Amino acid sequence: MTDGPDAGRRGPVLSVAIGGAALLAAVGLLAGRPDVVAMGLPLAIWSGLAIARGTSGAVAKIAIDPVPGRDGELLTSIAVDSGADAVEVVVVQSERRSRRVIVPGGGFTFTARSKVLHSGPTIPVQAAARGFSFEGAALSSTSDLAAIRRQVAPPRRSLDALPLPRRLTESHGAHEGRRAGQGGDFRDIHPFAPGDELRRVDWRATARMSRRPGDLLVRRTNTLSDSSVVVAMDTSEDLGEVVASWGSGDRERSGVTSLDLAREAARAIADSAIGEGDRVALHVLVHGGRSLRSGGGSRHLARVVAAIAATGQARDDATFRRTPPVPHGSVVFVLSTFFEGAAARTALMWRASGHRVVAVDVLPPLDRARLTRAQLIGLRTVLAERGNVFADLHGAGVDVVSWASDPSSAMRAIARARR
Repeated sequence: MTDGPDAGRRGPVLSVAIGGAALLAAVGLLAGRPDVVAMGLPLAIWSGLAIARGTSGAVAKIAIDPVPGRDGELLTSIAVDSGADAVEVVVVQSERRSRRVIVPGGGFTFTARSKVLHSGPTIPVQAAARGFSFEGAALSSTSDLAAIRRQVAPPRRSLDALPLPRRLTESHGAHEGRRAGQGGDFRDIHPFAPGDELRRVDWRATARMSRRPGDLLVRRTNTLSDSSVVVAMDTSEDLGEVVASWGSGDRERSGVTSLDLAREAARAIADSAIGEGDRVALHVLVHGGRSLRSGGGSRHLARVVAAIAATGQARDDATFRRTPPVPHGSVVFVLSTFFEGAAARTALMWRASGHRVVAVDVLPPLDRARLTRAQLIGLRTVLAERGNVFADLHGAGVDVVSWASDPSSAMRAIARARR
């Protein structure tokens, strides 16, 4: 809640009333018309009462709180309290459109409805108010701008399968491992050794295959392992569908942006991995970006989704300088537009370290309307350079998936090809 100062000022209505009374009096005296002078008498009396009343005591207070709403919209409660007769509230929605609302003083609450255009951090409502009394003769000073910041979670999207690391090293999970253990498929028949359980003895195989009396043979199975999944988000750029809006900051006309797709892809990967019992880590590839350690379970998924929703575009000087740590034997999903070379270099570095790397292209389908000839040539140039980056990634063994087309089928094909 923000309070404005106690000192107020006189409104323009009072100045108009005083000027009107003086004008009528002057015209009536010059023309010898007492009736004209009498017409200005009510204005003079009203102006005197307004001056005698003063301008204090009309301070407006604003409180902004979020309200649960339906999908696709944000509801914000704006509570106004003032001792003035009425309060003028200026509401700025989505940092672009402004509305003026006149509400009665003494406490009033109304709701602002904002349409959700993008996921991630947003300021749906900003508001400032000033009170006015005595028909606008006394105005309070404008209160400080009150704002609320919201984090919009990306929509859910299901993935049928995710690629697995080239080697599963853990001992618990839902994936078929390569080591001897419990819970998996049949592995082999092996002589009984210290540490084997008697309930694992295969009596039929012992009677058929034992060479000496007293030899026992046990039936061994593979262990079930979990996978280590790392989601790395490149937030250096936020490019929309409409190419003409690049660099303008116009989020209303940009369409779906690359960070919208990146947040959607990060949530879908985390949902699918944790649903399979795997562990997920999140890294934002900017200097000072947020990182979440590897973990599993519903609570960890809630933390990951909250971190994804709070991820916005990085500042111009926020290029990451150090590669985040990745657990041994992980599958790394690098989410980027790959216009900048930093994300591609990091993906190649992780691939050279032995990790399985999947480059997820989050550039949305491009709308080339309203572009000049020079802009079209520049766009073709940067897209050709991006194609060279993807060729280098393919050559190094990095799988490339376009999230804007059909990511579920692409992920399933990669998982089956490398199984």
